[in-house]
Amino acid sequence: MTMLISACTADATAEPDATAPGALDQFYGQDVEFGGCEDFAQTEAASQFFAQETLECTHLAVPMDYSSPSEERMQIGVLRVPAQGSPEERIGSLIINPGGPGESGMLIAAALSLRLAGSPVLQRFDLVGVDPRGVGASTPSIRCFTDAERDAGAAKTTLVGASGAWTAEDTAALVDRCAQASGGEKVLAAVGTRDAARDLDVVRAVLGDEKLTFFGMSYGTRLGAIYAEQFPDKVRAMVLDGGVDPRADGAGQRMATLSGLQRSFEQLAAYCADTPDCPLGTDPGQATGVFQQLVQPLADEPVPAGDGRTADFDQVIGGVGASLYTQEGWDAAIAGIAQLKNEGRADQLLALNDLYTGRGTDGVWSTLLDANFAINCMDEERRTPEAEEVLRAQVARTSPWLDSGEDFVGSTRHACEAWPADPTLGFPYAQDISGLPDTLVISITGDPSTPHEGGISLAESLGAALLTVEGERHTIALQGISPCVDQAVADYLIDLALPPADAQCTL
Repeated sequence: MTMLISACTADATAEPDATAPGALDQFYGQDVEFGGCEDFAQTEAASQFFAQETLECTHLAVPMDYSSPSEERMQIGVLRVPAQGSPEERIGSLIINPGGPGESGMLIAAALSLRLAGSPVLQRFDLVGVDPRGVGASTPSIRCFTDAERDAGAAKTTLVGASGAWTAEDTAALVDRCAQASGGEKVLAAVGTRDAARDLDVVRAVLGDEKLTFFGMSYGTRLGAIYAEQFPDKVRAMVLDGGVDPRADGAGQRMATLSGLQRSFEQLAAYCADTPDCPLGTDPGQATGVFQQLVQPLADEPVPAGDGRTADFDQVIGGVGASLYTQEGWDAAIAGIAQLKNEGRADQLLALNDLYTGRGTDGVWSTLLDANFAINCMDEERRTPEAEEVLRAQVARTSPWLDSGEDFVGSTRHACEAWPADPTLGFPYAQDISGLPDTLVISITGDPSTPHEGGISLAESLGAALLTVEGERHTIALQGISPCVDQAVADYLIDLALPPADAQCTL
């Protein structure tokens, strides 16, 4: 349910719209047969959820290129949890996207089905998780690196930790790697959010729903907003939790997220300072500097991390960063930092990073990081080497806990520079939509990944109701954490009853 920040961000171009009347009928009218889900699991951890007998899975076909729908196809993975109530009570499908981009909607639907057992939502709706094009069980899926390369820290597709520089040769080589492992450059060019939103409409129709009921978290709010822009007359209801600002371009969203993570790191440091033997010291004002001294050497010299693996700067940063998304994760991060300081090891932080980035305990990686990179390359604006250099410096100033100490002057480029297709999203998006029914945006005041200001902007852009949640975490709805939020969501999804204006919940 995260908003991963890729190295890539980009120029808007208009979406293709060359489809002849009736050309998509073969996709909208296709018959699909649901079966078991075991073969759809991408990792060992996912297989435990997918083994539930109540789950149903299938693939459905969509055009690889909507402007040429008679040519190549992609297969979209779909998992359905049938509504638990009577057929007369059933409203339809609730389609879920957990974010990333690149996270598996199939996996989150399987997990939510356990949490929502007996709930009004699962009584009235089939829960439907979709792996967007290029992701997870959908085929072809995006792959750039092998499991062994990722374990060795040799796989570079994001720069969340701001370490390492790109050369022109690096960016070209990365495209070659991704294309060879994913089915060619045409696949890399086909995974943008606008095409994924079109796929959602095919899923809606194949499932037999006249209109879409959608629950999107984090990046899923971007996907939902683009669907609303393209198909406003096909929306029944939308819950958008952890809103991505549709008015902020890629660089702007990245900086907003990194600013939020710095704020959360400082809160973690203050919490740590009140505990015995805090590895960041007793002065929260000095904690960032203490942390930098611990982690900056890892950019050149990784440390042992168990099972023959090592952990470098980005992997350690990823482990800490994963723990900043909720207050409940702070103790795990502090324990990991203490291990690094006292033992010179990063077993605990690497395990946190593995969990966050999609590595199973069996050493098998999901498609999350590679798909995240490719989708962002197709969504967001390219930057010149000069602009990239400026942004890297800005990252170090805005979020110094991420500062690797490296000098990027004249030595870095934009990671999506050689991508084989221009981006297609466009900024701002989802503005001045006509005919969109009431939607619900949920935004947490202390959200470190999709800051509250972005949720406000999304609600304003869509003319949506805004449910503000006072607290510190990233996303909240239907997670069993806030009865206040979950009741508001159920009332809206089932009865289309929005919360009152200026409604708030508190964690």
